[in-house]
Amino acid sequence: MPEKVNLNALGREAAYQLADVTKTPPQFAAVTPRWLTRALEFKGLAAGIYRVNKVAEGDTPLDVLCGQDPRKIEIPQGYVEYETKPREYHLNSVSTILNVDTKVSDVYSAPYDQIGEQIALAIESLKERQESQLINNDGYGLLKNAADSQRIRPRNEAPTPDDLDELITKVWKEPSFFLAHPRAVAAFERECTRRGVPPITANLYGGNFIVWRGIPIIPTDKLFVDGLKNPKSQAGKTNILLVRTGEAKRGVIGLYQTGLPGEQSRGLSVRFRGIDDNGVASYLLSLYCSAAILADDALAVLEDVEVGEYYDYR
Repeated sequence: MPEKVNLNALGREAAYQLADVTKTPPQFAAVTPRWLTRALEFKGLAAGIYRVNKVAEGDTPLDVLCGQDPRKIEIPQGYVEYETKPREYHLNSVSTILNVDTKVSDVYSAPYDQIGEQIALAIESLKERQESQLINNDGYGLLKNAADSQRIRPRNEAPTPDDLDELITKVWKEPSFFLAHPRAVAAFERECTRRGVPPITANLYGGNFIVWRGIPIIPTDKLFVDGLKNPKSQAGKTNILLVRTGEAKRGVIGLYQTGLPGEQSRGLSVRFRGIDDNGVASYLLSLYCSAAILADDALAVLEDVEVGEYYDYR
């Protein structure tokens, strides 16, 4: 073995004491891109209530005369009836209280401000919960509130091109995007590869997405697989949504409160609650949100698709 050399020089451990360490801000692994809140059209509310008025219509809301028949010159008469009990959507709040020891924030706030970093991480948590609620909330979530007539099941188990085409027949009036768990997106890509029809990709909302029939497939881990964001098993069941968004298109829209005290971003406020006798500063963070489905055909669900089908191409 080579003889150990004794260097007559300053060692690493001692030199480290004088070195500046380059630091990152806190890294929060649970943060996702939240593409749904970017792709969904939002409408601000002044009083936290949104009423969806609908016409009680048949095939056509009002009889009309088309062309001129000399034997019949009477123009049809009538009016368009409205629903007398339209649905109202009320904003829900996603809230948390953040506590920061002022002694810590006073002394340890360089190079990063401790209060600012704590609030930023709390805001990320609220926005993650917002996206989950937009999909899964019992009262207004897209998954629970899709009409029964807009729900279909896969032809086999895995999500195939035929299944997504069937979804398009349910939301054929200007569909905006598919929404699926990343495992479901991968399962669909495998089915496309197996059939020799790989989907193209496109850059939208600041990210790259695969596209089927010109409609982007947006990934989100808030559409759970067997009730989990990150399932351990390769197999599992999930759902795929197809959404038309926009108030002008009678689609799905997100809702938020405008003019909040301490407003930080859309529907989100941060308010200082004071400092207690122990020097702990308290902040209330609230995010007000909901979603409305303006027409039944604005949303369709492909239910119980299997994400664990794999193939051997050798």
